[in-house]
Amino acid sequence: MRTTFLDLVGTRPLIGMVHLLPLPGAPGWGGSMQDVLTRAVSDARAIENGGLDAIMIENYGDVPFYPGAVPPETVAALTAAASAVMEATSLPVGINVLRNDAAAALAIATAVGARFIRVNVHTGAMLTDQGWIAGQAHDTLRRRASMGSDVAILADVFVKHATPPAGMSIEEAARDTRERGKADALIVSGSGTGQPVDPERLVRVRAAAPGAPLLIGSGFTAETAATLLEHADGAIVGSAIQQDGIAGRPIDPARVAALRRVVL
Repeated sequence: MRTTFLDLVGTRPLIGMVHLLPLPGAPGWGGSMQDVLTRAVSDARAIENGGLDAIMIENYGDVPFYPGAVPPETVAALTAAASAVMEATSLPVGINVLRNDAAAALAIATAVGARFIRVNVHTGAMLTDQGWIAGQAHDTLRRRASMGSDVAILADVFVKHATPPAGMSIEEAARDTRERGKADALIVSGSGTGQPVDPERLVRVRAAAPGAPLLIGSGFTAETAATLLEHADGAIVGSAIQQDGIAGRPIDPARVAALRRVVL
């Protein structure tokens, strides 16, 4: 029997984000891969020491993002960062390759032993700042099967920084993502990074896909935790645990501790 996502990370998981510095080839690349690895390991240890349940690594600093496949240098750098984080911590690790390279995320996760990936557009299509992005669930699921991989797929429903097609409801998107796209868990976010989630959206997605583990993808803070977790199983946390609450900055141990105290 296939292990469920919540079996991997616990029944009320808080997943801390490791936002990587710009990687080789990105406009902001600083020229030192060691700096990237040092920061990634430091952030991952702060997440683990603060008592969170899992880690998600993504190439956050690589703006502007490719809409689909990223180049080999990005895959290589992400693989190195993921390996370094996994050596430094004992937490389950996930991979997100922005903006939507599920094939690369799956390959990296399978190679290094990470346990899950995030896919921003898994089924359907969304209009983003990279243009229209179409889901590739058919390819992702077949690649996973062909590799004999047990990596879980966390898929966004109406992903942030994007607009859905006219006439598509969040209920339809949730059902398609879970039932036809076979996602292992669903993610619901606000309009952008750090933006709060409308609890009504969580309620609607839960009703449309009642058996799916449901995660909050943005705007989860010590102040909003109690209200939002009434309608979800856990959360992915980035800016709320970073210095000054700003996405992309180093992890602030005090912020991690404050969040952990209100989510026991």
